[in-house]
Amino acid sequence: MSVVSSSVARDLRAGASASAPRAPSPVPVAGFQWRRLWGAGVVLALAIALPFFTSDYRLFQATMAMIMALAVLGLNMLVGYNGQLSLGHGAIYALGAYTAAVLIEHAGFPWWATLPVAAAVCFVFGFLFGWPALRLKGHYLALATFALALATPQLLKHKAIEPWTGGVQGIVLMKPEAPDGWPLSPDQWLYGLTLLVTVFMFVLAWNILRGRLGRATIAIREQPIAASAMGINVPYVKAMTFGISALYTGVAGALGAVAAAFVAPDSFGMFVSVFFLVGAVVGGLGTIAGAIVGGIFIQFVPNIADQISKSAPSAIYALFLILSMYVMPMGFVGLVRSLRRRRQARTASGS
Repeated sequence: MSVVSSSVARDLRAGASASAPRAPSPVPVAGFQWRRLWGAGVVLALAIALPFFTSDYRLFQATMAMIMALAVLGLNMLVGYNGQLSLGHGAIYALGAYTAAVLIEHAGFPWWATLPVAAAVCFVFGFLFGWPALRLKGHYLALATFALALATPQLLKHKAIEPWTGGVQGIVLMKPEAPDGWPLSPDQWLYGLTLLVTVFMFVLAWNILRGRLGRATIAIREQPIAASAMGINVPYVKAMTFGISALYTGVAGALGAVAAAFVAPDSFGMFVSVFFLVGAVVGGLGTIAGAIVGGIFIQFVPNIADQISKSAPSAIYALFLILSMYVMPMGFVGLVRSLRRRRQARTASGS
């Protein structure tokens, strides 16, 4: 092991501290935190009230939007916070979905019990896949994960596992019913449970990214050499981030299988991975709230594009995407932060 001189180590630490965002004064932070908590409370209250004011079909769409938000959050933790580009999270989403479907169909698991199993399976897969992939960076890692996304539908159709996966026909599931005595439709019941899981997973992500692992993840993204010099185990943190990212996407896949009550290989093509990346970028890379916006975008915008033009919905969707990138080059959350800074600057100059 080579020895780094004390002067070089001090320079690396100085570079890392210079690149890290400086905390503002306590009073503005406290005020901003309270406003953010108040806004989150309002959104949560509206989400709780939604099942009683909309149809089951719209409720199913809202459920899928929350599931997409979980998948986008998982990818954002890897791409936005750690700087590793992945185009293979559609394969991990499929792994979580098939884990839940196989356990329900062949092992008689209740649907809720498949969520922790899918989370564990996808975490182990992501961690083991992420460790050797550490040798790859940038577009090389993106191509390696993209190859995984391309191969997944064909692997799910293989005759060796067809008795478990159902082959091309897939697996048909039963949508969970509300307990006896609860005046809720299956869509309302599943929406409520999905909302509960989503809130829990987002709060967990908020704590992870503001804890020791989250700070190490961001430090590696900003200054990997400085992070290593400061004692951070870079390979372990990268692999762990890949595993946690896969865990989130796997839980989303399991919930998606239960909500759709059906899984098939052709449902997990390469465009699923692309849509997840689109959601992360549109919502805002390196932001937690951006995952919600990204989930809403990839769930509802294709439907809106299809309603505008039945002959060329992809062209309309592409137009929406180009317009979003032109108006919000840093994502929706980046646009909101930019507008807030401008308003604060005008207020300061006026006073």
